[in-house]
Amino acid sequence: MAADGAATFAAISFLLLSLASICIAYRPGDIVPMSRMGQYHSSRTVWHDMVGRHCPIFAVNREALIPIPKPTGYTGADPYKITFQVGREKFQIPWLYIINRKSTEVPMIDMHLRYSGNDLLGVTAKVVDMPHHYVEMHPDIRKQFWDPQHWPKHVLIRYTWEEQSEIDVTSGFYVLFGSGLLLSFILAIYVLQSSKEKLARFVRETVAESSMTGGVEKVE
Repeated sequence: MAADGAATFAAISFLLLSLASICIAYRPGDIVPMSRMGQYHSSRTVWHDMVGRHCPIFAVNREALIPIPKPTGYTGADPYKITFQVGREKFQIPWLYIINRKSTEVPMIDMHLRYSGNDLLGVTAKVVDMPHHYVEMHPDIRKQFWDPQHWPKHVLIRYTWEEQSEIDVTSGFYVLFGSGLLLSFILAIYVLQSSKEKLARFVRETVAESSMTGGVEKVE
């Protein structure tokens, strides 16, 4: 009865883990949810969910123009920084300085996303100067960005995806090594158990022979 209960529990656990894996998995073209937080001085905003057209699209290289709202108490004297949480896995990006970052160029966020199969593996991002050909394509961005009265500011974000091989050589080596170690352990136990049985049989046979020999000598 206990064995049946354990088997049922194991089956249910496996099913729940499978469902969780399916829920997290992405398909090419899926919107990868993303949220944003800002900080000016010591005041931080809460996490704001971004709309789909501003978010990454799984396995699709693209660009998006995201709005940056005016922070509370903004005077223009200090830098303003933002951070992102990416995906249902909530990969968090370190703080990115967007405004007053000691550069005369319009900023652009370069986000690099790594994936394998249907899984998002990791995200990195950095602020770079917007290439001049982008500025030429979007001349209003420069004008509005440097206008202290114009809010929200708009910052271009470039999403670049990198597919990684599903075969991880290092992990595969560790799995192979662990499997070999486990197999060796099982074989050692089997050999030890077999040796114990042979030794016990040998002792029993020796004792039996000794008893028989002793009995014969007494009869004589």
